[in-house]
Amino acid sequence: MTAAITHQPSQPKPGRHRVAVIGTLLIAVVWGASFAGMKFAMQGGLSVGAMLSFRFLLGSAGLGVLILALRVPFNRLAVKDGLVLGLFLTTIFWLQATGLQTTTTTKSGFITGLYVLFTPMASILLGHRLKLSHGLGALVATAGLFLLVHTPGVAFGGWNRGDSLTLLCSVGCGFQIALTGIFSRRSNGWVLAFVQVTTIALLSLAITALLPAPHGFQGARRALAQPGVVASLVYLGVLATSLAFYLMSTLQAHLGGTEAAILYSLEPVFTALLAMTGWIPGIREHLSLTQLGGGGIILAAMILAEVGPTWLARFGDANPAKDG
Repeated sequence: MTAAITHQPSQPKPGRHRVAVIGTLLIAVVWGASFAGMKFAMQGGLSVGAMLSFRFLLGSAGLGVLILALRVPFNRLAVKDGLVLGLFLTTIFWLQATGLQTTTTTKSGFITGLYVLFTPMASILLGHRLKLSHGLGALVATAGLFLLVHTPGVAFGGWNRGDSLTLLCSVGCGFQIALTGIFSRRSNGWVLAFVQVTTIALLSLAITALLPAPHGFQGARRALAQPGVVASLVYLGVLATSLAFYLMSTLQAHLGGTEAAILYSLEPVFTALLAMTGWIPGIREHLSLTQLGGGGIILAAMILAEVGPTWLARFGDANPAKDG
């Protein structure tokens, strides 16, 4: 899952720019693999709540160490904004993780990636205008989504509860990112990230503790003893949360907004590639040519939504209105 990209650098140095590109690609790879990591942990016996609790406790601890090392100051407004965003993210991750129980990691990655299109739509409700490229991207993505999930001869074309929950997750991501764009202009990004992650951890702990078996912490000790489950949680908490936020905060200053967005949009591609390789035990997915085409169309729509305004602006510059 990515965050809003709003920074546009001024004359980035070539060496730093190259490092930023490589680092951002690394973030996309890490986040792409996180879908398989979550599914693996839950297949190992962890409930949705237990997996999210452990992941974000680790992530909160890692971000806390970084904040202390960087001596980041806190203020009341930043904490308040972080709490609001944390409530959104808690809902988002619970929808996503619950959806992963009944949908594939590949479909989850591509459907979640539709937040690129839902973000501008959410912005409309917050008083912003809809760009033509975003509207076109939404139409293209709808066609791609149909090809990705449609299974001929199956009830509802193969669309299931997990797909619906993941789509709701993507809509929630759109609102979360739109709000982040507003809050980040007045609050420190590190504080926003730490408070969000900590909010998810504490709320997930509280919710999970109240849930009956098998949705609570019952059986968590046995699940953690399963090979690879702890490693997947460390990956999710340390790499996909703490390290990813750290890299984002340090690398985006050397990237253009459109460039960074395109790099982040590769996340579902890495998700699909990993799921299809079978490198993660118990996760081996096969996509038909039609489904692969649907995923490619969604990726194209995501890129169109981000680079469309730049292309349209260049087209307009290349074709100035003539006096008549």
